[in-house]
Amino acid sequence: MPGFAQRLSRVELSASVQMTIKARELKAAGKPVITLTTGEPNFDSPRWAIEAAHQAALAGDTKYPPQDGTQALKQAIQRKFRRDSNLAYALDEITVSNGGKQCLYNALMVTVDPGDEVVIPVPSWIAYTQMVQLCEGVPVLVTCPQNNGFKPRAEDLDAAITPRTRWLILNNPNNPTGACCSAEEIAAIAAVMRRHPHVWILSDDMYEHLVFDGFKASTFAEVAPDLKDRTLTVSGVSKTYAMTGWRIGFAGGPKPLIKAMTVMQGQATAGVSTVGQAAAAAALDGPRDGVEVQVAAYRRRRDLAVEMLNASKGISCHKPEGAFYVFPNVAGCLGKTTAGGRRLDNDEDVCLALLEEQHVATVHGAAYHMSPFLRISTATADDELLEGLRRIQTFCEGLR
Repeated sequence: MPGFAQRLSRVELSASVQMTIKARELKAAGKPVITLTTGEPNFDSPRWAIEAAHQAALAGDTKYPPQDGTQALKQAIQRKFRRDSNLAYALDEITVSNGGKQCLYNALMVTVDPGDEVVIPVPSWIAYTQMVQLCEGVPVLVTCPQNNGFKPRAEDLDAAITPRTRWLILNNPNNPTGACCSAEEIAAIAAVMRRHPHVWILSDDMYEHLVFDGFKASTFAEVAPDLKDRTLTVSGVSKTYAMTGWRIGFAGGPKPLIKAMTVMQGQATAGVSTVGQAAAAAALDGPRDGVEVQVAAYRRRRDLAVEMLNASKGISCHKPEGAFYVFPNVAGCLGKTTAGGRRLDNDEDVCLALLEEQHVATVHGAAYHMSPFLRISTATADDELLEGLRRIQTFCEGLR
Protein backbone atom coordinates (compact mmCIF):
# COMPACT_ATOMS: atom_id res chain seq x y z
CA MET A 1 0.00 0.00 0.00
CA PRO A 2 1.33 3.53 -0.79
CA GLY A 3 2.28 5.61 2.24
CA PHE A 4 0.70 8.66 3.89
CA ALA A 5 1.89 12.24 4.27
CA GLN A 6 4.16 13.01 7.20
CA ARG A 7 1.71 15.66 8.46
CA LEU A 8 -0.70 12.89 9.47
CA SER A 9 1.70 11.88 12.24
CA ARG A 10 1.18 15.28 13.88
CA VAL A 11 -2.53 14.74 14.59
CA GLU A 12 -4.74 12.03 16.06
CA LEU A 13 -8.40 11.27 16.66
CA SER A 14 -9.55 13.40 19.60
CA ALA A 15 -9.85 11.73 22.98
CA SER A 16 -13.54 12.64 23.27
CA VAL A 17 -14.25 10.93 19.95
CA GLN A 18 -12.19 7.89 20.97
CA MET A 19 -14.10 7.54 24.23
CA THR A 20 -17.42 8.02 22.47
CA ILE A 21 -16.50 5.23 20.06
CA LYS A 22 -15.59 2.92 22.97
CA ALA A 23 -18.88 3.77 24.66
CA ARG A 24 -20.82 2.96 21.49
CA GLU A 25 -19.03 -0.38 21.17
CA LEU A 26 -19.95 -1.30 24.75
CA LYS A 27 -23.55 -0.21 24.16
CA ALA A 28 -23.67 -2.38 21.02
CA ALA A 29 -22.50 -5.28 23.18
CA GLY A 30 -25.47 -4.73 25.47
CA LYS A 31 -23.77 -2.80 28.26
CA PRO A 32 -25.80 -0.03 30.00
CA VAL A 33 -23.38 2.77 29.14
CA ILE A 34 -23.94 6.38 30.22
CA THR A 35 -22.08 8.68 27.80
CA LEU A 36 -20.83 11.94 29.33
CA THR A 37 -18.22 12.67 26.65
CA THR A 38 -19.91 14.61 23.89
CA GLY A 39 -20.14 18.40 23.76
CA GLU A 40 -23.46 18.38 21.97
CA PRO A 41 -26.74 19.87 23.23
CA ASN A 42 -29.49 17.31 23.83
CA PHE A 43 -32.10 19.76 22.55
CA ASP A 44 -33.82 20.09 19.18
CA SER A 45 -32.89 22.81 16.70
CA PRO A 46 -35.39 25.70 16.66
CA ARG A 47 -38.46 24.85 14.62
CA TRP A 48 -38.31 28.20 12.82
CA ALA A 49 -34.76 27.44 11.72
CA ILE A 50 -35.86 24.07 10.34
CA GLU A 51 -38.79 25.72 8.57
CA ALA A 52 -36.47 28.36 7.08
CA ALA A 53 -34.28 25.60 5.64
CA HIS A 54 -37.35 23.86 4.24
CA GLN A 55 -38.66 27.02 2.60
CA ALA A 56 -35.22 27.83 1.16
CA ALA A 57 -35.06 24.41 -0.46
CA LEU A 58 -38.60 24.74 -1.85
CA ALA A 59 -37.71 28.16 -3.24
CA GLY A 60 -34.79 26.70 -5.19
CA ASP A 61 -32.04 28.04 -2.95
CA THR A 62 -29.98 24.94 -3.69
CA LYS A 63 -27.18 26.24 -5.91
CA TYR A 64 -23.54 26.96 -5.13
CA PRO A 65 -23.31 29.67 -2.45
CA PRO A 66 -20.72 32.46 -2.21
CA GLN A 67 -17.53 31.15 -0.60
CA ASP A 68 -17.78 33.59 2.30
CA GLY A 69 -21.50 33.12 2.97
CA THR A 70 -24.86 34.32 1.67
CA GLN A 71 -25.72 37.97 2.03
CA ALA A 72 -28.79 37.13 4.13
CA LEU A 73 -26.77 35.17 6.68
CA LYS A 74 -23.93 37.69 6.77
CA GLN A 75 -26.46 40.44 7.47
CA ALA A 76 -27.93 38.35 10.30
CA ILE A 77 -24.40 37.82 11.68
CA GLN A 78 -23.80 41.55 11.41
CA ARG A 79 -26.90 42.16 13.54
CA LYS A 80 -25.86 39.46 15.99
CA PHE A 81 -22.40 40.98 16.57
CA ARG A 82 -23.91 44.43 17.09
CA ARG A 83 -26.71 43.19 19.36
CA ASP A 84 -24.66 40.83 21.53
CA SER A 85 -21.23 42.48 21.65
CA ASN A 86 -21.57 46.03 20.34
CA LEU A 87 -19.25 45.10 17.47
CA ALA A 88 -19.67 46.66 14.04
CA TYR A 89 -18.39 44.55 11.14
CA ALA A 90 -18.83 45.36 7.47
CA LEU A 91 -20.08 42.50 5.32
CA ASP A 92 -16.60 42.00 3.86
CA GLU A 93 -15.30 41.60 7.43
CA ILE A 94 -17.50 38.54 7.99
CA THR A 95 -17.07 34.99 6.70
CA VAL A 96 -19.12 31.82 7.07
CA SER A 97 -17.60 28.35 7.37
CA ASN A 98 -18.52 24.71 7.87
CA GLY A 99 -18.69 25.05 11.63
CA GLY A 100 -16.61 27.31 13.84
CA LYS A 101 -13.79 24.78 13.59
CA GLN A 102 -13.19 25.62 9.94
CA CYS A 103 -12.97 29.32 10.78
CA LEU A 104 -10.15 28.50 13.20
CA TYR A 105 -8.45 26.19 10.71
CA ASN A 106 -8.63 28.74 7.91
CA ALA A 107 -7.22 31.48 10.12
CA LEU A 108 -4.25 29.39 11.25
CA MET A 109 -3.56 28.08 7.77
CA VAL A 110 -3.22 31.57 6.29
CA THR A 111 -1.03 32.99 9.08
CA VAL A 112 1.15 30.25 10.60
CA ASP A 113 4.42 29.21 8.93
CA PRO A 114 6.71 26.39 10.08
CA GLY A 115 8.22 27.27 13.45
CA ASP A 116 5.72 30.01 14.26
CA GLU A 117 4.32 29.88 17.78
CA VAL A 118 0.70 29.98 18.96
CA VAL A 119 0.01 30.68 22.64
CA ILE A 120 -2.79 28.49 23.98
CA PRO A 121 -4.06 28.69 27.58
CA VAL A 122 -4.68 25.20 28.91
CA PRO A 123 -6.76 23.21 29.67
CA SER A 124 -7.99 23.71 26.11
CA TRP A 125 -9.90 22.07 23.33
CA ILE A 126 -7.45 19.61 21.77
CA ALA A 127 -8.16 20.84 18.21
CA TYR A 128 -6.22 24.06 18.82
CA THR A 129 -2.87 22.33 19.29
CA GLN A 130 -3.48 19.82 16.53
CA MET A 131 -4.38 22.47 13.97
CA VAL A 132 -1.25 24.44 14.88
CA GLN A 133 0.81 21.29 14.44
CA LEU A 134 -0.76 20.63 11.03
CA CYS A 135 0.55 24.07 10.01
CA GLU A 136 3.98 22.99 11.32
CA GLY A 137 3.61 25.63 14.01
CA VAL A 138 4.57 25.28 17.67
CA PRO A 139 1.83 25.27 20.34
CA VAL A 140 3.00 27.16 23.43
CA LEU A 141 0.87 25.95 26.33
CA VAL A 142 0.19 28.28 29.26
CA THR A 143 -1.24 26.59 32.34
CA CYS A 144 -4.39 28.06 33.88
CA PRO A 145 -4.37 26.59 37.39
CA GLN A 146 -7.45 25.44 39.26
CA ASN A 147 -6.74 27.90 42.07
CA ASN A 148 -7.29 30.70 39.53
CA GLY A 149 -10.57 29.20 38.34
CA PHE A 150 -8.83 27.72 35.27
CA LYS A 151 -8.53 31.25 33.83
CA PRO A 152 -5.42 32.61 32.07
CA ARG A 153 -3.30 35.07 34.03
CA ALA A 154 -2.15 38.08 32.04
CA GLU A 155 1.41 37.87 33.36
CA ASP A 156 1.71 34.23 32.30
CA LEU A 157 0.58 35.06 28.77
CA ASP A 158 3.04 37.94 28.63
CA ALA A 159 5.89 35.62 29.60
CA ALA A 160 4.93 33.11 26.89
CA ILE A 161 5.00 35.55 23.97
CA THR A 162 8.17 35.70 21.85
CA PRO A 163 9.09 37.29 18.51
CA ARG A 164 7.91 34.03 16.84
CA THR A 165 4.40 34.24 18.34
CA ARG A 166 1.66 34.64 15.73
CA TRP A 167 -1.53 34.07 17.74
CA LEU A 168 -3.03 34.07 21.20
CA ILE A 169 -6.11 31.82 21.35
CA LEU A 170 -8.77 32.59 23.95
CA ASN A 171 -11.82 30.35 24.45
CA ASN A 172 -14.45 32.05 26.61
CA PRO A 173 -16.38 30.23 28.11
CA ASN A 174 -13.84 27.45 28.00
CA ASN A 175 -13.97 23.87 26.82
CA PRO A 176 -13.24 21.73 28.88
CA THR A 177 -13.55 23.66 32.16
CA GLY A 178 -16.52 25.98 31.67
CA ALA A 179 -14.39 28.84 33.03
CA CYS A 180 -15.33 32.29 31.77
CA CYS A 181 -13.26 35.47 31.99
CA SER A 182 -14.95 38.70 33.02
CA ALA A 183 -14.53 41.95 31.12
CA GLU A 184 -12.02 43.07 33.73
CA GLU A 185 -9.95 39.91 33.29
CA ILE A 186 -10.01 40.29 29.51
CA ALA A 187 -8.95 43.94 29.89
CA ALA A 188 -5.85 42.79 31.80
CA ILE A 189 -4.98 40.45 28.92
CA ALA A 190 -5.60 43.26 26.42
CA ALA A 191 -3.09 45.43 28.29
CA VAL A 192 -0.50 42.72 27.67
CA MET A 193 -1.40 42.36 24.00
CA ARG A 194 -0.89 46.07 23.39
CA ARG A 195 2.78 45.45 24.14
CA HIS A 196 2.95 42.78 21.42
CA PRO A 197 1.61 44.32 18.18
CA HIS A 198 2.89 41.43 16.04
CA VAL A 199 0.43 38.95 17.60
CA TRP A 200 -3.07 38.15 16.35
CA ILE A 201 -5.82 37.47 18.92
CA LEU A 202 -8.39 34.73 18.31
CA SER A 203 -11.50 34.91 20.47
CA ASP A 204 -13.44 31.65 20.27
CA ASP A 205 -16.86 32.55 21.65
CA MET A 206 -18.78 29.41 20.68
CA TYR A 207 -20.30 29.06 24.19
CA GLU A 208 -20.86 32.80 24.70
CA HIS A 209 -24.57 32.58 25.63
CA LEU A 210 -24.25 29.56 27.91
CA VAL A 211 -23.38 31.42 31.13
CA PHE A 212 -24.97 31.24 34.58
CA ASP A 213 -25.82 33.16 37.73
CA GLY A 214 -25.95 36.54 36.01
CA PHE A 215 -22.41 36.27 34.64
CA LYS A 216 -21.86 38.44 31.55
CA ALA A 217 -19.60 36.94 28.92
CA SER A 218 -17.53 39.52 27.07
CA THR A 219 -15.54 39.16 23.88
CA PHE A 220 -12.04 40.50 23.34
CA ALA A 221 -12.75 43.08 20.62
CA GLU A 222 -15.65 44.47 22.66
CA VAL A 223 -13.42 45.02 25.69
CA ALA A 224 -10.45 46.28 23.66
CA PRO A 225 -11.84 48.00 20.55
CA ASP A 226 -8.42 49.48 19.77
CA LEU A 227 -7.21 45.90 19.12
CA LYS A 228 -10.13 44.98 16.85
CA ASP A 229 -7.92 45.29 13.76
CA ARG A 230 -5.93 42.21 14.83
CA THR A 231 -8.69 40.25 16.55
CA LEU A 232 -10.71 37.44 14.98
CA THR A 233 -14.05 36.83 16.72
CA VAL A 234 -15.45 33.35 16.09
CA SER A 235 -18.87 31.99 16.96
CA GLY A 236 -21.66 29.92 15.43
CA VAL A 237 -25.06 28.36 15.97
CA SER A 238 -23.94 24.90 17.13
CA LYS A 239 -24.06 25.31 20.91
CA THR A 240 -26.39 28.27 21.49
CA TYR A 241 -29.11 27.01 19.16
CA ALA A 242 -28.49 23.23 19.38
CA MET A 243 -27.56 23.13 15.69
CA THR A 244 -24.35 21.09 15.74
CA GLY A 245 -25.28 19.02 12.69
CA TRP A 246 -26.05 22.04 10.52
CA ARG A 247 -22.32 22.90 10.49
CA ILE A 248 -22.54 26.69 10.46
CA GLY A 249 -19.80 28.79 12.02
CA PHE A 250 -18.77 32.35 11.35
CA ALA A 251 -16.12 34.91 12.11
CA GLY A 252 -15.72 38.68 12.14
CA GLY A 253 -12.33 40.28 11.71
CA PRO A 254 -10.13 42.65 9.71
CA LYS A 255 -10.84 42.59 5.98
CA PRO A 256 -7.40 41.32 4.85
CA LEU A 257 -7.58 38.35 7.22
CA ILE A 258 -11.17 37.51 6.27
CA LYS A 259 -10.25 37.69 2.57
CA ALA A 260 -7.30 35.35 3.09
CA MET A 261 -9.47 32.90 5.04
CA THR A 262 -12.03 32.91 2.21
CA VAL A 263 -9.30 32.11 -0.30
CA MET A 264 -8.12 29.20 1.84
CA GLN A 265 -11.66 27.90 2.26
CA GLY A 266 -12.10 28.01 -1.49
CA GLN A 267 -9.43 25.34 -1.84
CA ALA A 268 -10.91 23.13 0.86
CA THR A 269 -14.70 23.12 0.98
CA ALA A 270 -15.74 26.33 -0.83
CA GLY A 271 -19.15 27.62 0.28
CA VAL A 272 -21.44 26.31 3.00
CA SER A 273 -24.78 24.54 2.55
CA THR A 274 -27.37 27.08 1.36
CA VAL A 275 -30.25 25.59 3.33
CA GLY A 276 -28.05 25.44 6.42
CA GLN A 277 -27.26 29.12 6.04
CA ALA A 278 -30.96 29.92 5.74
CA ALA A 279 -31.58 28.00 8.97
CA ALA A 280 -28.72 29.80 10.75
CA ALA A 281 -30.03 33.23 9.70
CA ALA A 282 -33.46 32.35 11.08
CA ALA A 283 -31.92 31.14 14.35
CA LEU A 284 -29.84 34.30 14.83
CA ASP A 285 -32.79 36.61 14.14
CA GLY A 286 -35.43 34.49 15.87
CA PRO A 287 -36.79 34.24 19.42
CA ARG A 288 -34.41 33.41 22.27
CA ASP A 289 -36.87 31.34 24.29
CA GLY A 290 -35.12 28.08 23.49
CA VAL A 291 -31.75 29.48 24.51
CA GLU A 292 -33.13 30.45 27.91
CA VAL A 293 -34.56 26.95 28.39
CA GLN A 294 -31.17 25.41 27.58
CA VAL A 295 -29.27 27.75 29.90
CA ALA A 296 -31.64 26.93 32.76
CA ALA A 297 -31.15 23.20 32.13
CA TYR A 298 -27.37 23.47 31.94
CA ARG A 299 -27.26 25.52 35.14
CA ARG A 300 -29.39 22.94 36.94
CA ARG A 301 -27.19 20.09 35.69
CA ARG A 302 -24.01 21.96 36.58
CA ASP A 303 -25.21 22.42 40.13
CA LEU A 304 -26.16 18.75 40.39
CA ALA A 305 -22.82 17.60 38.97
CA VAL A 306 -20.72 19.86 41.19
CA GLU A 307 -22.63 18.79 44.31
CA MET A 308 -22.45 15.06 43.60
CA LEU A 309 -18.84 15.08 42.46
CA ASN A 310 -17.72 17.00 45.53
CA ALA A 311 -19.52 14.38 47.60
CA SER A 312 -17.55 11.63 45.84
CA LYS A 313 -14.57 10.18 47.69
CA GLY A 314 -11.29 11.43 46.19
CA ILE A 315 -12.85 14.03 43.86
CA SER A 316 -13.07 17.83 44.08
CA CYS A 317 -14.93 19.89 41.50
CA HIS A 318 -14.73 23.60 40.69
CA LYS A 319 -18.04 25.36 39.91
CA PRO A 320 -17.79 26.82 36.38
CA GLU A 321 -19.35 30.04 35.11
CA GLY A 322 -20.51 28.69 31.76
CA ALA A 323 -20.62 26.10 28.95
CA PHE A 324 -21.87 22.57 29.66
CA TYR A 325 -18.85 20.89 31.18
CA VAL A 326 -17.42 20.29 34.62
CA PHE A 327 -13.76 19.45 35.11
CA PRO A 328 -13.34 17.55 38.40
CA ASN A 329 -9.95 16.91 39.98
CA VAL A 330 -9.41 13.19 40.61
CA ALA A 331 -6.06 13.43 42.41
CA GLY A 332 -7.58 11.74 45.46
CA CYS A 333 -8.30 8.63 43.38
CA LEU A 334 -4.73 8.09 42.22
CA GLY A 335 -2.53 5.45 43.79
CA LYS A 336 -5.60 3.41 44.69
CA THR A 337 -7.10 0.21 43.33
CA THR A 338 -10.63 -0.13 41.98
CA ALA A 339 -13.19 -2.70 43.08
CA GLY A 340 -12.33 -4.53 39.85
CA GLY A 341 -8.65 -4.71 40.78
CA ARG A 342 -7.28 -1.97 38.53
CA ARG A 343 -4.58 0.35 39.90
CA LEU A 344 -5.11 4.03 39.12
CA ASP A 345 -1.85 5.81 38.31
CA ASN A 346 -3.22 8.71 36.22
CA ASP A 347 -6.44 10.29 35.01
CA GLU A 348 -6.57 8.11 31.90
CA ASP A 349 -6.61 5.05 34.19
CA VAL A 350 -9.55 6.60 36.06
CA CYS A 351 -11.35 7.31 32.81
CA LEU A 352 -10.90 3.77 31.44
CA ALA A 353 -11.75 2.10 34.75
CA LEU A 354 -14.96 4.13 35.02
CA LEU A 355 -15.97 2.97 31.57
CA GLU A 356 -15.06 -0.68 32.10
CA GLU A 357 -16.38 -1.13 35.64
CA GLN A 358 -19.25 1.34 35.92
CA HIS A 359 -19.99 1.90 32.22
CA VAL A 360 -19.65 5.69 32.49
CA ALA A 361 -17.82 7.38 29.61
CA THR A 362 -15.86 10.55 30.39
CA VAL A 363 -12.66 12.11 28.95
CA HIS A 364 -9.36 12.27 30.82
CA GLY A 365 -7.88 15.67 31.53
CA ALA A 366 -4.50 14.87 29.95
CA ALA A 367 -6.26 15.08 26.57
CA TYR A 368 -6.81 18.76 27.34
CA HIS A 369 -3.24 19.24 28.63
CA MET A 370 -4.00 19.14 32.34
CA SER A 371 -3.94 16.25 34.79
CA PRO A 372 -5.34 14.70 36.92
CA PHE A 373 -8.85 15.70 35.85
CA LEU A 374 -11.88 14.39 33.96
CA ARG A 375 -14.11 16.29 31.56
CA ILE A 376 -17.76 15.52 32.11
CA SER A 377 -20.34 16.88 29.69
CA THR A 378 -23.66 17.94 31.21
CA ALA A 379 -25.25 18.21 27.77
CA THR A 380 -27.28 15.08 28.38
CA ALA A 381 -30.68 14.19 29.80
CA ASP A 382 -31.12 14.86 33.52
CA ASP A 383 -31.88 11.23 34.38
CA GLU A 384 -28.81 9.96 32.50
CA LEU A 385 -26.57 12.54 34.12
CA LEU A 386 -27.91 11.66 37.57
CA GLU A 387 -27.36 7.94 36.98
CA GLY A 388 -23.85 8.59 35.65
CA LEU A 389 -22.96 10.64 38.72
CA ARG A 390 -24.34 7.94 41.03
CA ARG A 391 -22.13 5.38 39.31
CA ILE A 392 -19.11 7.66 39.75
CA GLN A 393 -19.86 7.87 43.46
CA THR A 394 -20.14 4.06 43.62
CA PHE A 395 -16.83 3.76 41.78
CA CYS A 396 -15.13 6.09 44.27
CA GLU A 397 -16.58 4.23 47.25
CA GLY A 398 -14.99 1.03 45.93
CA LEU A 399 -11.46 2.44 45.79
CA ARG A 400 -8.93 0.92 48.17
